[in-house]
Amino acid sequence: MDALLSTFLSVFLAEMGDRTQILAAALALRYHKNGAILAGLALATLCNSALSAAGGSVIDQWISEAPVKLFAGLAYIFAGAGMLMWRRTVDPLTNWKLPAFLTAFLGLFILEFGDKSQFIIAAQSARTPYWGMALIGGFTGIMAATIPAVLLRERLAQIVPLKPIRWISGGLLLLWGFMLATQAFGIS
Repeated sequence: MDALLSTFLSVFLAEMGDRTQILAAALALRYHKNGAILAGLALATLCNSALSAAGGSVIDQWISEAPVKLFAGLAYIFAGAGMLMWRRTVDPLTNWKLPAFLTAFLGLFILEFGDKSQFIIAAQSARTPYWGMALIGGFTGIMAATIPAVLLRERLAQIVPLKPIRWISGGLLLLWGFMLATQAFGIS
């Protein structure tokens, strides 16, 4: 249960104000088909979360506990730093001539591939024998952060103060990462 909750919370924080939210909202504005956008988002997120969790479970079998903690610490440090740094603008995929579902699935799959949440899910999977819980936690964390962006679209930024949330979330992820990294070296 720890893997599920900690992965959910950290991925949810990492996705607030992230490019996944922005692209999902832009696609919802463009197509006006929430169901198709949400289905594409769900499939893309499930695929990426499954790849991450499977990769993390393999890492767990190859290396000992200290390097796994260091990997987890670095995943959180880079996620936190990424939230605090300047970000590139998101391509709204206006040149893509595919139906809503395919555009959402392919666009969000590509955008999420190698993203900070994928590394957090992999790190959490490597830290526990219950990698399926990390998969579920990561999937639900991304979905919980992104569904409101699809449903609320541009109003999300008016309702939720995304910039302060990004700063607080980034700081929390950095702190969590430094704690894990110091544990890897036996400092704390």
